[in-house]
Amino acid sequence: MLNDLGDRIRDHDCNENEDPEKTFGHNNQQPKMTDSHHNTGEQESILRRMTSFVRESVRDNEADYTRGPVGRALGLLAIPMMLEMSMESIFAVVDIAFVSRLGTDAIASIGITEALISVLYAIAVGLGMGVTAMVSRRIGANEREAAARVTGQAIWVGAALSLLIGIPGAFYAGDMLRLMGASDGVIETGTGFAAVLLGGSASIIYLFLLNAAFRGAGDASIALRSLVLANSLNIILDPCLIFGLGPFPELGVTGAAWATTIGRSIGVLYQLWYLFDARGRLRFRFRNLALHPKMLARMLVISAGGVGQFLIATSSWIIIMRIVALYGSTAVAAYTIGLRILEFVWLPSWGLGNAAATLVGQNLGAGRPDRAEASTWMAARYNTIFMTGVGITLLAFAPGIASLFTNDPEVQYYATTCLRILAVGAPAYAIGMIVVQAINGAGDTATPTVIDLFGFWVLQLPVAYWLATSVGMGPNGAFTAIVVAETFITVLGVIVFRRGRWKQVKA
Repeated sequence: MLNDLGDRIRDHDCNENEDPEKTFGHNNQQPKMTDSHHNTGEQESILRRMTSFVRESVRDNEADYTRGPVGRALGLLAIPMMLEMSMESIFAVVDIAFVSRLGTDAIASIGITEALISVLYAIAVGLGMGVTAMVSRRIGANEREAAARVTGQAIWVGAALSLLIGIPGAFYAGDMLRLMGASDGVIETGTGFAAVLLGGSASIIYLFLLNAAFRGAGDASIALRSLVLANSLNIILDPCLIFGLGPFPELGVTGAAWATTIGRSIGVLYQLWYLFDARGRLRFRFRNLALHPKMLARMLVISAGGVGQFLIATSSWIIIMRIVALYGSTAVAAYTIGLRILEFVWLPSWGLGNAAATLVGQNLGAGRPDRAEASTWMAARYNTIFMTGVGITLLAFAPGIASLFTNDPEVQYYATTCLRILAVGAPAYAIGMIVVQAINGAGDTATPTVIDLFGFWVLQLPVAYWLATSVGMGPNGAFTAIVVAETFITVLGVIVFRRGRWKQVKA
């Protein structure tokens, strides 16, 4: 992606008729030189400009994403958003890397808890879709005060959800694990982990909601910095609280939950400090916390579709986990490792989808639907290149990657198979997540919800159970059903996007 982006930076996307010197601030006049010197100088110049471009993307800036080269706008948003999602995936990878030393039950307890916590993620990310769509539309229309009011409504929604989810989650964590089919050993090991994560749900909800507002405004670098801070603390605290290093207590699996929750909470405090400091595109003031019933209702309507999408998807993943659990803790541990590794590459791609959603929202707000569509297809092309490379890598090196997380031969076998099966669908995932996010960014969250309903519930779950049990493929049948469903969702998503009805949706 960066090489292609470098070409676009060099060519300045001539379709937009921009003045290269004005846009990129460099002088094109060069002294005469030999061909070899010229080529070397040109390569150094491109590398220098790419480096400068990346630095610009992760700094605060006031770029107008509704004007100028589409490639430049996409790059400025995509780089920090992809890095942001990479930071989110690091939470999962770091936790499983340390906890894997505690045994199979410990790994399985994280996997089952993550299946539960995914419902919370579904709500937070779904609400974030509504926030991003509404904020981006108003920023594109140059209505910054209205964008700040949207963010104020999101803060109140986050407070209500934190109480509704956190209190029962902290007290009934063990019962929830039992409902998920966890063994007695997993329940004993993982109850504390689940209680802390669910009880500290405010840190998850606000991290997603506030970052959604910053992304919608185009302040993607702020979202990135909050997650860098949160991850840094998690990496430091994880081994200390899990193994009891130095003055810290030895909390085992529960220590991983405390490290994650503390890290995320500090990240949220940074977000709030920046938001109220009003230095970015969101000029937030205390008056923006006033309730606006119509705006709040509109946010909830748009977000309902986003929540529905993720509840459908995550409930499907939970049931897949339940099917895999029929084959014991070893299969669950392998599935958990496989998903954690894939999250590490899926989430950056999701970040590129977030960039497409922001560009769609802002350009629709500015009355430029054709530019919104062009941004989406460009993002889809970049994502396909990236994910195809990831898929090939996983197919080739799956055994070695799986061995980094477990020494159990049986767990390694299932994890390797899981990675290879899911890697086959990488190009389809790449296109699907971009077009669906673009439709969401326009404020049409209902259509992707219907697509997910058919893809996950009508197709994936029956096929997964049939392949695993009747056909006798075991856990591999469930993994195969995921590829089939995701490919189906991609095909439907492309058809819907090409029809273009999303261009008329109001947010």
